[in-house]
Amino acid sequence: MKIQRTILLLALLVGLQPLSADDFPEKTELNFGFIRLTDCATLVVAVERGYFADEFLDVQIQSQSNWRVLLDRVISGELDGAHMLAGQPLGAAVGVGSDAEIVTAFSMNLSGNAITVSNDVWGKMQEHNPELQEDKPPHPISASALKPVVEETSDFRMGMVYPVSTHNYELRYWLAAGGINPGLYSTPSGSGNQGGDLQISVTPPPQMPATLAQGTIHGYCVGEPWNQLAVQNGIGVPVVTGYQIWNNNPEKVFGVTKEWAEENPNTHLAVVRALIRAAKWLDESEDNRREAVRMLARRDYIGADERVLEAAMVGTFEFAPGDVREMPDHMVFHRYDANYPFYSDAIWFLTQMRRWGQIAEPKSDEWYIDVAKQVYRPEIYREAVKTLIEQGHLEPDFLPETDGFKDPDDNFIDGVEYDGRYPNAYLEKFSIGNRN
Repeated sequence: MKIQRTILLLALLVGLQPLSADDFPEKTELNFGFIRLTDCATLVVAVERGYFADEFLDVQIQSQSNWRVLLDRVISGELDGAHMLAGQPLGAAVGVGSDAEIVTAFSMNLSGNAITVSNDVWGKMQEHNPELQEDKPPHPISASALKPVVEETSDFRMGMVYPVSTHNYELRYWLAAGGINPGLYSTPSGSGNQGGDLQISVTPPPQMPATLAQGTIHGYCVGEPWNQLAVQNGIGVPVVTGYQIWNNNPEKVFGVTKEWAEENPNTHLAVVRALIRAAKWLDESEDNRREAVRMLARRDYIGADERVLEAAMVGTFEFAPGDVREMPDHMVFHRYDANYPFYSDAIWFLTQMRRWGQIAEPKSDEWYIDVAKQVYRPEIYREAVKTLIEQGHLEPDFLPETDGFKDPDDNFIDGVEYDGRYPNAYLEKFSIGNRN
C-alpha cells in the first residue's frame, strides 16, 4: 500500500487523474512476453507511448525464443501475460499442446500473415500456370497452382510456427481449398501429416527465411516481417496473404492465466485499457505506423531493418520485387472491432482443431460455445472500454452491439460461409479433413 500511495501522490503532482483505492491495480510491476513479430506492436506502443504508465503500471516486455517457451512461462508465473497465438489459450483449455486455464479479454490484431514459397517452387508454379508469369499475376493465388509442384516433389515440406497457430490453420485451409490434403493429427501432439500430400513442421518465425534459403523447407506460413524479408533478400515469393485466405481473420490475443486474472482484476482492466489505446493509436494514421516501425526496429524488440518492417505496416504488400500492391487491411490493430474477443473467433479455431484431428472426437455445438466462453472474456473488455469512453479516449458508440457472435462470414478464399453458432454444420461443408 505504501507504493500505491506514492504512485497516487506522483499522479497528483503530474496532473493525472488518480484512481480510487478500490480501483487501483493490485500489481503494478509486470513482465509480459512477446515473439519477434510486427503484431507485437500493441505491446511495444503501450510501453513506449506511456499508456501503461498512465494506468500506474511499470511494464517490462521480454522477447521469448518460441511460442512454447512463452506459454510455459505464463503458466508458471514467470510472465504475468503475453502476446499469444489466438489458438494457444483455446488449445490449453482442451488439452491440445498444453493443459492450463488461460483467458483473453483482448484480441491484438487482424490478419498479418502470408504464405511464402522458395524461388525454385515459384518458378515451377509459373511453369504449370502461365498466368503466374505476368509481372503482376492475378491474386489471390489458389493452392491449386501449387498442387502439380507438390505432386512431382517426393518430399514437399512446409513450415508453420506452432501446431495451434493461425499460421497452421491458414496454411491447411489454403492447401485444402486448392485440393491438397495437408494431413491429420493422429494425436494432439502428433506430426499432423497422417494421410497428407506433403509434410508440415514447426519452425520458429525468425528462423523461417534462413530455413527456406537452406532448402530445408519449400515454403512457410508466418507473420511479418519474415515474408517481406524473403522478398528483400531475394530468397522467396509470398503467394497469398492471410487476408486473402480469410478477410480480417483474428490473429493474436493477449493472454493471462485465469488465476492471475482473478487475483488481479483491476490490473487486468488497466492492462486492457492501455492496450486498447495503443491499438487505436496504431490505426489512426500512416505516420503513427511509421513511428511504430522505428520502435519495432530496435534490437530489444524485433531488431529488423525498418524498410522490411515498413513494407507490411503502411498499407502495402510486396509479393515480389516491383510487385507492390495496395493492401490497407493486411494488418489491422483496432479497426473493425479488431480488439473485441468474439466467441465466434474462438470457435473457428476450435473447429480447425477438430477438422485436422487435434480434437480427437466429435463435439456438440454447445461444447464449442462453452469452451469459447471459458476462454474469451468480452465482459472484461467491455468494462475497460466503458472507462475509456468516460475518460474521453473512445467515442460513446464505440462498443458493438453483439451477443459475442459475428454475422455469418463468407469472406474466405473458397467462399465457404462460417457461422460460429453452428460449428458442426460448418465442418460438414468440407471434403478434406474431419467433417464433424
